[in-house]
Parts: sequence; C-alpha cells; structure tokens
Amino acid sequence: MIGTRVTLRLRMSSHDAHYAGELVDGARMLALFGDLATELLIRIDGDEGLFRAYESVEFLAPVLAGDYIEASAELLTLGNTSRKMAFVAKKVVSNLRAHGVSPSAAEVLDEPLVVCRAIGTCVTPKSLQRRPKGLYMPGLPPGPEPEASPIVTPVSNDVILTAAIVGAEVTRAQTKYLPITPQEIADEAARCREAGAAVIHLHVRNDDGTSTQSKERYAEVLEAIAKKTDCIVQTTTGGAVGMPIEERAGPLACKPEMATLNCGTINFGDDVFVNSRPDIRKLAKLIREAGSIPELECYEVGHVEEALALFREEHIQAPLHFQFVLGVAGGIGAREENVHYLRSLVPPEATWGVAAVGRHQVPMTELAMRLGGHARVGLEDNIYLSKGVLSEGSAPLVARAAAFAREIGRTPADPTRARQLLGLTK
Repeated sequence: MIGTRVTLRLRMSSHDAHYAGELVDGARMLALFGDLATELLIRIDGDEGLFRAYESVEFLAPVLAGDYIEASAELLTLGNTSRKMAFVAKKVVSNLRAHGVSPSAAEVLDEPLVVCRAIGTCVTPKSLQRRPKGLYMPGLPPGPEPEASPIVTPVSNDVILTAAIVGAEVTRAQTKYLPITPQEIADEAARCREAGAAVIHLHVRNDDGTSTQSKERYAEVLEAIAKKTDCIVQTTTGGAVGMPIEERAGPLACKPEMATLNCGTINFGDDVFVNSRPDIRKLAKLIREAGSIPELECYEVGHVEEALALFREEHIQAPLHFQFVLGVAGGIGAREENVHYLRSLVPPEATWGVAAVGRHQVPMTELAMRLGGHARVGLEDNIYLSKGVLSEGSAPLVARAAAFAREIGRTPADPTRARQLLGLTK
C-alpha cells in the first residue's frame, strides 16, 4: 500500500482569511492535512485512527481568500500501528488582485504553486484495524485483484545519491563555484561524500574550462578523487554532439567502476545527440571490456526499451541500473505520470534513479525517492539551491536530497552499501 494517495480540492473563503481580511493562516493547511490523513487511514485500516505528530512542516507561499487549494497525502511507510505520510498543498487557482482589473478576476495557474508541505505520522491501534493489508504497487493506485502469483515491488530503505559535480554545459560564469582542476574536482567529490553522495557522475575539463574526453585527463582526475574519497566514480561516455565513439570512449581506458551508456538518439535542445544502435552496442562492448558496469541513461521511453533489448541480446548483464533523465528540451517531460510509467518498464530486480534538469530537479528527485528509486543531483543538472539562489557547488544540493530522504524514512547509502546494491562487489 506504500504510495497510496488521496486528494481534495477546495476554495479558501473569506471565513478562512485570518490576517488583514485576506491572508489565510497556516493552521488551515494543517486542517486539510488532518482530513486527508483521516481518509487515508480509513482506506488503509477502516478506522479514522489518530494523528500522532508532525516531523516537519514548511509554509512556502501565502494563501489568500479566493485561492483554490489542492491538497494530497501519500503513504510513505507502514508499521504495525504507525503510518507515516507526506502531505503537500498546492495553489491551482489564484485571485489576481491586480490594479486595473476586476476584484473578481482570477486565473488558473499554469504550474501549481506549492504553498505547504509536511511529513507526519498517524497511529491506528491494532485492535481497531479492520482491514487486511492489500497488495498494491508502491506509488500506484489500487489495480485489479492479484492473481495466483502477484508481483509486489519492494521499496528499499537505502537510497543511492549521485552527485553530478562538473557537467559539460555549465560554465563558471553561471554559478558561484564549479570545479575544473583535478584537485578542485576531488575536493568537491569529498564534500559531496560527506553530504550523503555515494556516486560521482564525472565529466572532466581542460584547465581552460573546455570539455574533454582525454583518457590522460580522466586518469589524473580519477587518481585525485581516489586520494580524497571512497566514492564510486561513474564516468561519462556521452561527449559532445557529433563526437566519434573512439573519443567518447576515452575515459574507459581508466577502467572506472561505472560508465554511462546513452541508450538512444535524442533532440537535445537545439542539437541532436546521435546514438545509433550499432554505436550503442559498440560502447556496451567497450564498457564490458573495461570491467565497468553501465549506467543506462534513458531520455525517452524508447531508450528503456532499447536497454532491455541490449540485455536480451547479452550486450549487457544484470544487475541493470537505469537513470531516467527528465526535462531536457526534446526529451521526455519531468512529470509524475512519466516516472510511474518508466519505472513500470524496469525489471523488479533492477535499480533505477531520476536525474531531472533545472527547476524539475527537486520535485522529481523527491518523487523518485518516495517511490523507492534513487536520485542524481548536482551542478550538471541544476545550478540553483532554491529559486534564484545559486548553489555553492553540488554538496548543498546533495545535502538537501539526503535530508529529504531521511525525512521519509530512507537512508542515504554510503559507497560500500551502494556497491552492494549496484552489483559492484561479489
């Protein structure tokens, strides 16, 4: 039943306004969360239960009379009597309150605005639990009755956080801190390890900041990282648009533990990143010969299908690790329904994670962690710690993701545990 969700939508009236006749107080959002928790408990246990405590509450934006609020609750963990839930309230319609328009003017928001979120725990005593536990896929609504051999996807308590600390596109002019030299990259990798990362997704650059796939440069950076931290290093084989396979495979000469394998061609912004099927198979062979494990980067649904074809044709071997890259212009959108569908294609014994770009990074990586997946954060994908605030390196982004993981009952895996989960150790 992990992932079961309930939702309500209602309009804030003048009776809800508490301050200056317009501003709705935060307690109104908590009252909505209480109603949602009650419905969720009824669906789970057949009893209203009791709200025990909030672990965290964040009020993120003002709510005014006339706003329409959509609130939802999602079951995170299920104990013998405790039920941990995640709550979120979003503004979906807003009164304009602008000069020169009617006081009754209002608009539907193109993107709902999160106004409040919280983590809380409810309790239903065993003696009051009237319903047996159902067999539901995590994060999905109840489906048809299970057949003789139902498949229930487990949710791992461990979460692997990957830090993409350099990237091929971001420049120093765009952010407060971007590591370029081998020592800078090694220092940043160590900071990310302390913040909760187990894997370093690695691009490297020349001293002048230009991107390179030089095996000599990668060897220098990998040596510097190994002296500073025990993180798994996952080198890229993506390269620049139009770069030949031989050059893209340069980092494999260093025999990294992991290497990316792009599983298809994609419209990448205004460019086209070409990965033909023969080239994908050639790279898969080179990764295998280097003794590395591929990270299967998928920017589209068809890329997941191609990765599964590679497995059937024995170009790659289990265990499989998928990375869903969301929000790239030209690729699959960063939407919740897309994550649900992509993960439904992945074999149950495989691991998967989400790397979302820009403003999508926080909501999509948090969604992935709630659904039992893993997450990638860092300056390669997003340079902002919050709206308009540049992050000082990738470590603060990792720390935020790790804090959220702990809030929902998951533990950021250290590199030793991550190696076990990814099949990097016998």
